[in-house]
Amino acid sequence: MTAKFLTALPTMAAATLLFLSGCASTGAPKADPFEGMNRGTYAFNDAVDRAVFEPVAKGYQAITPQPVRSGINNAFLNVADVGNSVNNLLQGKAAGAATSLGRFIVNSTLGVLGLFDVATPMGLERQEEDFGQTLGKWGLGSGPYVVIPFLGPSTFRDFTGRAVDSQLSWSRAVEHDKTRYSGMALEVIDLRASLLGASKTLDEAALDKYQFLRDAYLQRRLRNVYDGKVPQDKADQLEDDLVPPKAEAPKVEKKP
Repeated sequence: MTAKFLTALPTMAAATLLFLSGCASTGAPKADPFEGMNRGTYAFNDAVDRAVFEPVAKGYQAITPQPVRSGINNAFLNVADVGNSVNNLLQGKAAGAATSLGRFIVNSTLGVLGLFDVATPMGLERQEEDFGQTLGKWGLGSGPYVVIPFLGPSTFRDFTGRAVDSQLSWSRAVEHDKTRYSGMALEVIDLRASLLGASKTLDEAALDKYQFLRDAYLQRRLRNVYDGKVPQDKADQLEDDLVPPKAEAPKVEKKP
């Protein structure tokens, strides 16, 4: 059941995007034309997270020693460097591609299959790039903001990027079903555990968590596309697109 569900996630997400494309709200910000639907999906995701993922992540954190968690996290980050290398190359960043490939080779060997990050102390810093950023690098706009069931914040461009990046996932190389799905589940739990501190901060600080997460996601993705050097006009445009349109005052007919 779990395997079939995980396999069906991309299809479910794609169907959601198609459905949303016909549900734009004229009273929502330009960057988030499906705000009403997105808020509903966010509430669903939040409920599932609080009921399932957060408790599991806390249990994982409680019973797994920090060195073991660090090793697991390093291993997943290590295989992600393969995708980082490819996307750096697609963006014309030869140095970034070489660094990411070098990290993968060094950590896979000297770092014992990536359990230890020995590349960073050697000066090989992570060069995180994904296909969504690659598309943005070559001029494709982000498209509307969407919240995907179970997957969370995205945009039309970034969802397409996720689908492409998944082809470079380590799971594609694992043929044994139980091993593959167990690894995928561990990756999700490890990621959620790493975000427990951020979740607590969000709960304490944000009055409107949906809006806070949306704005933070879109701003971060814009910085990622431009490697932190966002043109002022692009920053201003996003800021404008996050402001809901003002309601027009009702027209009053003048009496003759």
